[in-house]
Amino acid sequence: MQHTLTPRRWLVLIAVMLGASIGDALLGIGMKQLGPVSLHHLSALFFALKSPWIISGIIVLLGFMACYMTALSWADITFVLPATAFGNVIVTILSRFWLHEHVSPSRWLGVALIVIGVGFVANGPSRTEYASVEVEALP
Repeated sequence: MQHTLTPRRWLVLIAVMLGASIGDALLGIGMKQLGPVSLHHLSALFFALKSPWIISGIIVLLGFMACYMTALSWADITFVLPATAFGNVIVTILSRFWLHEHVSPSRWLGVALIVIGVGFVANGPSRTEYASVEVEALP
């Protein structure tokens, strides 16, 4: 039996991709403003919680986690994780054009390979069907 994704389920997958990407970008902005954090000064991480960028990133990532868990409730992880890996493309684009980071040609090549891999995985079923085993009742 082939499982097809409803428009609502596609929206959940898109929310997973965008939520992880945007949440990570917001955390990146906040942590760059904070500066380096070391294991010897972990109190700086608590200070980071005062940053609106960090708070926004955490809220968006909580939404991502809710959508991710929802997707895992109706699809195999071997479908959900690769299907949402397209978020790596979004992160790279956000990093380049919003965060103004340099993205090397080898990283762009890696993103292209991810897109190709996602294309292979997206063609498969979203859920593995197992044959039901009938158990005979003992007399």
